[in-house]
Amino acid sequence: MKKSELPITDEKWRAIVENDKSYDGEFFYAVKTTGICCRPSCKSRPPKRENIRLFKTAEQALAEHFRPCKRCKPTGERLPDHEWIALVTEYVDANYKENLTLHLLAEMSHGSPYHLHRTFKRVMDITPMEYIQQTRLEHAKQQLMDSDKSVAEVGESVGLSNTPYFITLFKKNTGYTPLQYRHLKSEQLQNGGIHHVNPNP
Repeated sequence: MKKSELPITDEKWRAIVENDKSYDGEFFYAVKTTGICCRPSCKSRPPKRENIRLFKTAEQALAEHFRPCKRCKPTGERLPDHEWIALVTEYVDANYKENLTLHLLAEMSHGSPYHLHRTFKRVMDITPMEYIQQTRLEHAKQQLMDSDKSVAEVGESVGLSNTPYFITLFKKNTGYTPLQYRHLKSEQLQNGGIHHVNPNP
């Protein structure tokens, strides 16, 4: 435990679970899985006890690279939208294999689904679900080029376990089926990257 951290006592844990406002200012808790720092009274769903760290001040949590919660504002200031969305994209980048939904992302980032969807689209020019798909497809492309996994295995490893859906989504975004993409990239490597394959022979 670092010098700036406080021990997690049953009393403090109960204050977090019960959103006890009387403990606000006594300590702040940060959630390792989401990177967010909160007041004890925060109305967000309580994290798992093993995933939290306690700090005497919000500034100490921020110094450890946690971001202030958008809902309970532990620093008294509103988290800028671009920082809020950066927190969401970082979570997607690390958890793209999981079953991610707009509601889950909103709960994780302590906002409402509607507000998250609207803000994300304004900051990123795409919706959260489009970002998730893009992230999964980029990892799928990499695996198609770097591994001998089957199309079904690649799809499953990036969170798209429905193989027909994965193939349809891949072709819609790239113009190629996963197998065509693999063959294309393989031929490009063999020919110094100048060979082109018609996606619809």
